[in-house]
Amino acid sequence: MEGSNAGVENSAMTDPTGDLISDPMEQTPGTYSNIDDQVEHPTDDKTNGKHHSMIVDTTQVTTSMPRVETANPPPSSEPRPRRWPWVIAILVIASVGYFGWSRYQKAAQATAAQKVPPRTIAVQTGVVRQGDMDLYISSLGTVTAFYTVTVKSRVDGELINVAFTEGQMIKQGELLAEIDPRPFQVQLAQAEGQLARDQALLRNAQVVLERDRVLATTNAISQQELQTQEASAKQYEGMILADKAGVDNAKLQLQYCQIAAPISGRIGLRKVDKGNIIHANDPAGIAVITQLQPIAVLFTVPQDDIVRIQKRIKEVGNEGLVVDAFNRDFGTKLATGKLSATENQVDSTTGTLRMKAIFPNADEMLFPNQFVNARLLVDTRHGAMIVPSAAIQRGPKSTFVYVVDKDQTVELRNVTIGPSEGADTIVEDGLVPGETVVTEGVDKLIPGTKVTVRNSAGEGKPSAKDDKPPAQGAR
Repeated sequence: MEGSNAGVENSAMTDPTGDLISDPMEQTPGTYSNIDDQVEHPTDDKTNGKHHSMIVDTTQVTTSMPRVETANPPPSSEPRPRRWPWVIAILVIASVGYFGWSRYQKAAQATAAQKVPPRTIAVQTGVVRQGDMDLYISSLGTVTAFYTVTVKSRVDGELINVAFTEGQMIKQGELLAEIDPRPFQVQLAQAEGQLARDQALLRNAQVVLERDRVLATTNAISQQELQTQEASAKQYEGMILADKAGVDNAKLQLQYCQIAAPISGRIGLRKVDKGNIIHANDPAGIAVITQLQPIAVLFTVPQDDIVRIQKRIKEVGNEGLVVDAFNRDFGTKLATGKLSATENQVDSTTGTLRMKAIFPNADEMLFPNQFVNARLLVDTRHGAMIVPSAAIQRGPKSTFVYVVDKDQTVELRNVTIGPSEGADTIVEDGLVPGETVVTEGVDKLIPGTKVTVRNSAGEGKPSAKDDKPPAQGAR
């Protein structure tokens, strides 16, 4: 019984603070709300003299030992501290501090902005000017020679002389090459000998004919014999004509031994050398002559521009339309000519119309089959307001420019633009001559920004009539 009494006596225990707690075995399930399911019991370790705590699972104890009903433990005299008011107080203090710090930062920035002067932007500018502006249609063209001749021999023989230099400018009728004439001289001598023989026979036939006519008057010979003699004399006359033709042919063949230039122009590279036997049917020939002065340029224009061109042709005629030829990058002006003719129908596959212009080509800058950029002058705007194209800015609602005022600040000005040509654009409305507009550094500007001009892009700027236009496709 002592063991059971000891168990009853130990049913009430005290915690390390001295408060009385009930034995977990005396509580019924669901009644211990202020204690844990596990209770720590101090034990003594006799083997090593150390004090240990033993964890007793009350759940297991209650199921393995008989339950003893006891009274509920008295409530703790000290209530648990509540932490959430302190958390709210800390959050309120932090919010007030952040709000005050933000107001202080804004005030400091405003004060610094008042003290720092506005930023000055370096820009480039151009000047609005009033003047005449030529409008062109640009297109890719091909230089075409008016005449191209392949020089060939008309007779067969040995080439004994080449009288030209490759690439030489020659004139019509100038000697180019010579073929061995000796065979043709022999043929001429034979023809002339045959002619002389037949002429002698003709004279003899004519003498006989005169004698027979006298004899016929005295009836010494028959009329038939007289007629036979007359036919014989006429036969010799025909032979004389044939012999003369043979002589002329031999002279012509002999003349063909000297090959002359059929046209004036530039002769190309030699295709056969001296000493070779050449024939009249050789396809390559001896050389090629191309006429360079004058020369033509064939180019095409879009069908949408036909109306502008036809209107200009009615005003000034074909010869009044000026065409300029430039190299591939529009860097060099090669020649200036006039419109010669237009095709009579539009190419349905490309939607373009072919045109032909004639160039004097006095300085020989144009060569056949050369690709050039042709610019056809179709209109001239007189008294137009002209600005650099770089100054034109396009926004979602309007087109505008930045105008530099006298106080070196910029003003946004809406403008109405017209056609452009190269580096210049016509402004229909919004600007006056002499105003300065920004051409470079526009992306950093807003209305009222103070600027400093690095250099004036308008000074020394090429006008619309300069020889060097900008990129292809300008209208």
